[in-house]
Amino acid sequence: MPANRFLIASFVLAAIFLNGCANDKYDETRDRSADRIYNTARAELGKKKYKKAIEYYQTLDARYLYGPLAQQGKLDITYAYWKNGDAALALAAAERFIREHPNHLNVDYAYYLKGRINFNEDLGLMGYVYKTDLAERDPVAAREAFDAFKIVVTRFPESKYARDSRARMTYLVNALASHEAHVAEYYVIRGAYVAALSRAQEILTTYPQTPAIERALAVMVACYGEMGLDDLRDSTERTMRKNFPDSTLTVQAKKRAWWKVW
Repeated sequence: MPANRFLIASFVLAAIFLNGCANDKYDETRDRSADRIYNTARAELGKKKYKKAIEYYQTLDARYLYGPLAQQGKLDITYAYWKNGDAALALAAAERFIREHPNHLNVDYAYYLKGRINFNEDLGLMGYVYKTDLAERDPVAAREAFDAFKIVVTRFPESKYARDSRARMTYLVNALASHEAHVAEYYVIRGAYVAALSRAQEILTTYPQTPAIERALAVMVACYGEMGLDDLRDSTERTMRKNFPDSTLTVQAKKRAWWKVW
């Protein structure tokens, strides 16, 4: 009986050991240096194998947390997440890098990436702006992209990313102003004239050099007319005629019925 028990126990232990070996995935990076892991990650990134690159960067971060290559890896993984379609993870990685390494030589690139990630998110947001209740939408991604690009331009004017950041800021300002104009026009349709006026006036003060100014003035003419504020309506009409003499909105605003065709 003792011999049989010993034999059974041996079989059980052997089975457990073999099963553990079968489930133990071989770690090919076990004995690799930080340089080799980083270079492998960069190679995978160059081949657009983003998921594999992310795995190597994560390994590098886990094993060589405080090394210079691990620092650079934290920045590189931001790009890899973004290209792999993981915008939320990419933003988190960019913010982590900025928080942990605010004086890093390449921190300008971290801000630029943060702007690019939010910029792409914003394009999706603006694409659906006509399909939903405009009064309920808030283009947070666009504003965050603008803020990130602004940091690149103001804090790192010599950065190779400054020129592109400046161009994207111009686009975003126009997009944000246009969004505000859409919201103001929506409020006119709903008869919420005070809210529409507030949005239109915000465009005049916040986005004074954008094409949306014309639409903001037209909204103001419509609202003042509907509210019986004829002096303000006429004054705003004169401003429109002076600044946009050939505008079709100017003619429509005079008729005080232009918004009803939307």
